[in-house]
Amino acid sequence: MSRLNRKPAPVSATPPRRHRVVIVGGGFGGLFAAKALRRADVDVTLIDRANHHLFQPLLYQVATGMLSEGDIAPPIRDILRRQPNVQVLLGEVVDIEVGARLLAVDVLDRRTEIPYDSLIVATGATQSYFGHPEFAVDAPGMKTIDHALELRGRIFGAFEMAEHESDPAARHRWLTFVVVGAGPTGVELAGQLAELSRQSLGRNFRNINPADTRVMLLDAGPTILSAFPKALRERAARDLRAIGIEIHVGTAVTHIEQRGLETNSAKPELRRIEAATKIWAAGVEASPLGRLLAEATGAEVDRAGRVKVERDLTLPGHPEVYIVGDLMSLDGLPGVAQVATQSGRHAAKTIIGRLGGNSTRRPFRYYDRGTMATISQFRAVALIGRIQAAGFVAWLLWLGVHLFALTGFKNRLGALFNWTMVFLSRGGRSQRVITAQQVFARRALEQQPEVIPAVQPVRETLTHSM
Repeated sequence: MSRLNRKPAPVSATPPRRHRVVIVGGGFGGLFAAKALRRADVDVTLIDRANHHLFQPLLYQVATGMLSEGDIAPPIRDILRRQPNVQVLLGEVVDIEVGARLLAVDVLDRRTEIPYDSLIVATGATQSYFGHPEFAVDAPGMKTIDHALELRGRIFGAFEMAEHESDPAARHRWLTFVVVGAGPTGVELAGQLAELSRQSLGRNFRNINPADTRVMLLDAGPTILSAFPKALRERAARDLRAIGIEIHVGTAVTHIEQRGLETNSAKPELRRIEAATKIWAAGVEASPLGRLLAEATGAEVDRAGRVKVERDLTLPGHPEVYIVGDLMSLDGLPGVAQVATQSGRHAAKTIIGRLGGNSTRRPFRYYDRGTMATISQFRAVALIGRIQAAGFVAWLLWLGVHLFALTGFKNRLGALFNWTMVFLSRGGRSQRVITAQQVFARRALEQQPEVIPAVQPVRETLTHSM
């Protein structure tokens, strides 16, 4: 047949639309899900309230001046810049219509609707005050950059106020730090507070000796580091006491206010503790988006607000919706970064498999790669499988694991440089900048939501904030 007699090929009106995957949350679960979809024939939209991916396990080092916030929070856009199938959007998901497969996303005064074919929800967890949200005003948690910077202001501000104080009782209150919660975060934070006061701030003041600082670690449970074996718990307790930390277990906090806190302790001296700086590391609860999803679909949630999922991490009755990380409830898995990264990857691989025609619902299997907690310089405890380690060896393991887990070469290099400076200078820290606004902002927002004073005298600011 000649070319002139050939019938023209039909012209397609529009190219076929690619599968749309929306990921809510740029933490470990969401980020690793996005990375796992790098070579998939899908369009990915990642939505997060913040523009950065936060390495939460090292937030306490920002609060105590060892690392800068940039060391542990690289921009999400920068991390995914070489992944052309991903669009990053700043915003907060306020509603999900699972029937229509639509998300309502707010950013400032603007609302946008985002459609999806597959949805991965990885919004993580927030601080839990066990029914006392009012405690947050005087005892900030450790879940966001804002928390860490606020705590940095309170911690270093307390030393500044103590330097001004002539009354011994008031000075003692400024130099008393109470950490509520003796899990890994609480233990690591208490250790850094002791190291900061005993080493880093030496010769910095003239009217006070920072080494006189009192660091108290409280927990309502019977022991510290309850997830660790008895031998490691006892070793950690000995190391904490060796650097001057007071440990009080079986001690639940019943009230917190500006000048101190109250407990249910049988010891009279612990029923009321005068302390300017209180830090909450006692518990977590799932993101509110979990309960919103449960109400919309009839799914169950556990006591912490985590959504109970199927074995393949999907929402019951909705195989297109995946719940990963701290937001999911499955087999009692802990809310740690390892679970989040592995579950995020599992969800992404399941989506890829389904698009390729594999309808098998693969169950999620978690591989525990170990649990660690550092106490102070050269002291840590580690549990890797059946292997238990403590002291310098465990500290080296902790250092290597956390350095490797940081996202991006620049962040690893920055963290390594700051750690090296601290170790070489016996605790010296360069990240000690504080501002009055950081400390005052929480009370200003509580008392006058629309007006935050631009300038406040430092003494007045710290006094009202603590």
